[in-house]
Amino acid sequence: MVIDKNLAKNNQHLFEKIKNVKLIITDVDGVLTDTGIYYSSDGEAFKRFSIRDGMGVERLRNLLNIETVIITGENSGTVKTRAEKLKISEVYLGVKDKLEVLGLIKKKNGVEEINIAYIGDDSNDYEIMLKCGFKATPNDGMSFIKEISDYVCEAKAGYGAFREIAELIISLKSENK
Repeated sequence: MVIDKNLAKNNQHLFEKIKNVKLIITDVDGVLTDTGIYYSSDGEAFKRFSIRDGMGVERLRNLLNIETVIITGENSGTVKTRAEKLKISEVYLGVKDKLEVLGLIKKKNGVEEINIAYIGDDSNDYEIMLKCGFKATPNDGMSFIKEISDYVCEAKAGYGAFREIAELIISLKSENK
């Protein structure tokens, strides 16, 4: 994955937002997955996750001590299993009001809104994204989410969008220490 470092370095606004990031909150469907859900007669059977996105979670943790929090409207065992694999300890499933959970996340992690990066893609992410310091969306995020985002990925949801954002954050924070 190639991050256009010159674009990022020359965008002072982007750097100013990213330099404050201490925590990442991400939606699942439409960010970590390609928006597809495979159903069987027993209900949700599969979601597709990118291994590269998982490596982004690990690199953020290992290189910058930035943890990832999952917040999703779905109550999915698949998401819980993926979070366990990635050692993401803070997972909020079945959330109908993401903005309400933001207060809990801030308190638990000792951060302010300016310190939070949020990656979302659709209407249920809109209000919480407005509150966070850095906002990003996959390339196939909804147009109204793109309008409020600080960064729109080249990658699509489930195909490395989270990793792209992780590498952008790592690149900017590492070069400007």
